[in-house]
Parts: sequence; C-alpha cells; structure tokens
Amino acid sequence: LPLPPWCPSMNNYTSVKEFILLGLPHTEGLENMIFVLFLAFYLFALLGNLLIFVTILASSSLHTPMYFFLGNLSVFDIFFPSVNSPKMMVSLAGRSRTISYQGCASQVFFYHTLGGTECFLYTVMAYDRFVAICHPMRYTVIMNQRVCTSLTVCTWLGGCVHGSILTFLIFKLPYCGPNEVDSFFCDIPVVLSLACADTSLAQMVSFTNIGVVALVCFLLILLSYTRIVLSILRIRSSEGRRRAFSTCSAHLTSILLFYGPVFLVYLRPASSPWLDSVVQVLNSIVTPSLNPLIYSLRNKDVKMALRKVLFHVIHPSVL
Repeated sequence: LPLPPWCPSMNNYTSVKEFILLGLPHTEGLENMIFVLFLAFYLFALLGNLLIFVTILASSSLHTPMYFFLGNLSVFDIFFPSVNSPKMMVSLAGRSRTISYQGCASQVFFYHTLGGTECFLYTVMAYDRFVAICHPMRYTVIMNQRVCTSLTVCTWLGGCVHGSILTFLIFKLPYCGPNEVDSFFCDIPVVLSLACADTSLAQMVSFTNIGVVALVCFLLILLSYTRIVLSILRIRSSEGRRRAFSTCSAHLTSILLFYGPVFLVYLRPASSPWLDSVVQVLNSIVTPSLNPLIYSLRNKDVKMALRKVLFHVIHPSVL
C-alpha cells in the first residue's frame, strides 16, 4: 500500500505515543471566553440532567415507560459531554494539549458508543410513543417492565458494539506522525487523516457503519411517527389532537438536534474542519444541556414533579 512521504517504510516508522489536540480553529485569543462558555454548558448539562433523573426516580407518578426511557436519556446526557469536555477545558485553560494514544482511542470508543446508544434510544422512544398513541388500551401490556428493561439493555449493548467496531477499525492502522489532531477531541475523520497507511477501507466501513445505523434508526423513527400522525388525524376533538402532538414535540425536537450534527459531520462527502468543530461542539455540549429544558418546559408532569423535588430540597423539614 502507498505510504505518505513522512513514513517511508513500515519497517522503520516510529509509532505515535500521544496526540496533540489543536482545539477549535480560528479561536486564537478567545480561549478564556470559550472556556467560560464550555464550563457553563457542561455544568448545566450535568446538573440539569441529574435533576431530571432524580425527579423521575423520586416521583412515583413518573414511573411509566416514557419517563423510564427519558431517565435513560438523562443518564446518557450526563456521560456524553464528559467524553471530551473536561480535556477541552484543560487545554483552554492553558494546560497540556496532549492526549495519550490510549486516551485518544478511549475518546473515539466512548463517543461513538454513546452516540450509537442515543440513536437506538431515540428509536425505542419513538416506538414507545407509537404504542401509547396508536394502541392506548394495550400500552401497559405491550410496554411492560420486562420489555422496557430489555429494550434499554439492547440500546446500550448495541451502542457498545457500534463503538467497538469503529475503534478497532481506526486504531488497527499504524500512526507514525504527524500527531496533531485538528480538533478539540479525537474523532474518526481527524484521526484517520494521520494514519500511515491506506485508509480507504477504514473510511468506507466506518462511513457505512455510521450511515447504516443512523439511516435504519431514522427510518424506524419516521415509520413510527408516520403512524402516529395518521392516528392523531383520526382524533375528532382538536383538544385531543393538541395533547397527542404535545406528547411528541419534545422527542421530535431532540431527534432533530441529534440527527443534524450526524449528517453534517459523518454523512457528507466534503470535510470542513471549522464547520465540523462547531457542529461537534453543538452535539457534544449544547444539545445535552438543552434536553432538560426541552423535556421539562414542554411537559406539565415533569414540571410539577420537578417543583416538588426542588421544594423538598429547599425545605427538607417539610414533609
């Protein structure tokens, strides 16, 4: 296979032991401001999602399949920004920009494991809404505790398999220099560009893997919501239609926020480092911090339960 000029032969290359994260392009002199923004969004994501999770756990009225999956989404939104945000903030603070080879591989694995899990979880949540609206009389029978638990375990296992395949593909390639990653964290497009071997197979398989997972999940979500819309249109009362649509609006908003970055970064032919970095920031930090607002502001049950939890936190002596 043809090798880049900086790696003349496979017999005398020096394996890269660490990578240098160059950070966000075209942001020189703005590090302090970006650090404050990153920290604010990161803390809001952690605290907001933790509050949603505790609220669902503490409120018996929210112990239903829909909120069970929402609780899982909150756990995901705590883990996901933690994959790359802490390292990015360390770099912005003027500390080390280097990341070990193993650390880089870990970022790729956990980023795509959690990304795959989110994709599967949104699909399961769409199916849950389909059953609730199209088969309301059989909802509790179909979406029983065993089914919900099994679906959740499958989403996390599926994400783990997805992340493992992609990480193996990327890091079985040799890396002999340069070691500068043109991003604020290790991801497939920027890491592959540093490989000392032909990356066409890895690019094709990773593109296909991500594309197939995203497309299949998207089509299943589209199928569920097509059936939901057809069912809602058959409801005679305008109030009934409004309430049915309102139960799905938060989920649809989150889906749009999730699929936009996926298509922009991974499923388009041309690559723009600056655009990719901006989109990745939105996907990694901004979206997880918005989900608590999306689900709490649009849901009366969550808002009411949230008020009760906050009241007992502020006034612990009041029973």
